[in-house]
Amino acid sequence: MAESKGLSRKDNDLKGRRIGRVLTKLGMVTRDQVQEGLALQEKRRAPIGQLLIELGYINADQLNEALAAQQGMEMVDLGDYDIPDEVLRLIPGEMANTYNVLPLAYDQGSKKLTVAVKSADNYQALDTLQMMMGFSVESVVAPAEQLDKKINQYYGEDEESLASLVAELSEDADEDEEFDASKSVDLEAQVEMANDNRVIRLLNLVLLQAIKDKASDIHFEPFEDEFKMRYRIDGVLYEMIPPPRHLALPIVSRIKVMANLDIAERRLPQDGRIELTVGESPVDLRVAVLPTMFGESVVMRILDRSNTSLSLESVGMRSDDLDTFRQLIHKPNGIVIVTGPTGSGKTTTLYSALNELNEISEKILTAEDPVEYDIDGLCQVQVNPDVGLTFAAALRSFLRQDPDIILVGETRDLETAQIAVQASLTGHLVFTTLHTNDAPSSVARLLDLGLESFLITATIEGIVAQRLVRKVCPRCKEAYDPGEEELFQLNLTLEDLEGRKLYRGRGCDFCNQSGYKGRMGLFEIMVLDDELRDLIMKQASTQLLRSEARKRGMRTLRQTGLTALYDGLTSIDEVVRETMIED
Repeated sequence: MAESKGLSRKDNDLKGRRIGRVLTKLGMVTRDQVQEGLALQEKRRAPIGQLLIELGYINADQLNEALAAQQGMEMVDLGDYDIPDEVLRLIPGEMANTYNVLPLAYDQGSKKLTVAVKSADNYQALDTLQMMMGFSVESVVAPAEQLDKKINQYYGEDEESLASLVAELSEDADEDEEFDASKSVDLEAQVEMANDNRVIRLLNLVLLQAIKDKASDIHFEPFEDEFKMRYRIDGVLYEMIPPPRHLALPIVSRIKVMANLDIAERRLPQDGRIELTVGESPVDLRVAVLPTMFGESVVMRILDRSNTSLSLESVGMRSDDLDTFRQLIHKPNGIVIVTGPTGSGKTTTLYSALNELNEISEKILTAEDPVEYDIDGLCQVQVNPDVGLTFAAALRSFLRQDPDIILVGETRDLETAQIAVQASLTGHLVFTTLHTNDAPSSVARLLDLGLESFLITATIEGIVAQRLVRKVCPRCKEAYDPGEEELFQLNLTLEDLEGRKLYRGRGCDFCNQSGYKGRMGLFEIMVLDDELRDLIMKQASTQLLRSEARKRGMRTLRQTGLTALYDGLTSIDEVVRETMIED
């Protein structure tokens, strides 16, 4: 970058030196002061720079300058630094505020963007910025107070909105162009469209907004006359402002570039992954591209690791259910099944169980499709049927790895079920999932797969069914008297509600006018005892199994839902939608 007003030169002589030496060379401390800091470090085991601040010899800005010199980076004085509007427009305000970066200069020829950051070790934000924006990014360091002031001066509260950007893009257009999958598209033109700064800004705004709103998925859907963008929050899809139809190809191409997919391939499905850092939090995006009649549909699954607390206390079980579940997962061997439809929180429950069991004394192996969260201490395997690495193949190999605990992401066939049983009978604790409506019907599902009833009774310790319901928004929550029609959906009468209050959300800005904020789990735990095992051996019906399990204290999904309803945590609509009427 050309020498600009406010930029100081790099001091390459200091690159890679110890921080104490750098501080001494810059004249910020004396050798004796460094020695004092090192002596203190032997007792405290803290970074030497932090200790010198505590001793009062340097301040945070001086340490920042020394760290920048150590990395061979420039230190910038932003006092009277002027930034051209065309450079400021390269990074949206929301991104500048999220990542605490300020664009300073841009070289069109090399596509190199120079940004100011607060800290020399802010690598993750720079990598994310480079990947999201498509520029080659070089960073310089500026004093924190100056940088905050400049970001506020140039971006302030007037952050670019999705609406204004979509309006700007709508003005430019070849709207009449029809999609034709067989028509070849010039690869260079596609790359150029994918790197268009306005397309990049639009996609980045969508991603940041979705992550901020704690969405779980973002959908980009092409139709004949429009291109829709929707995101799913608490299990429900909401539509965002749709961009113009002609942007379908550039947006999909940009997503493919970010996910390292083939942008020339438009006839076959593709899967990829994007890793971002938003603020201090790592965020994984799983990308699935599907060819449709009018273009490629893309769904991005957001896995925000900072947004998931993998502890059993946060799963949402009632205290008695939690005690029962803990007893199940601490068994020395056997099979524990978690069942429910896609998106019911099964994976989170199982991860939370493994997180609790994750001790240095336990060898834990998992086979998953996909591996959603990386957990230290677990050996996690991504199944890949295309190369023969199925759940069954992974599980067979696991038995030669001397495990204590095994997680099989899903039992889909008889072979997987038989190896899980074999693992259990040879002294291992096995966790797995099934897709069934409730806990008792899991037995019928295993019998349908071809598993013998005596093996089911010998190995299965317990079955947990679960659903997720939306919670009433705490900020606009209000008590109300439901009508008879609403109560009829739950087989309730006004007498059943005597002395109880029901709640609903009016809708406010906090909950996007939906009346709901966040979700909670409903659980049904069936623990197998001798009587239930006898019934399974006699091929008893699911209805009879359910009835007997209830007599032994099993709380059904509907009963758990009613309890949450009476506690004012959820609504009638949610309980009706997610639970079945008992026979």
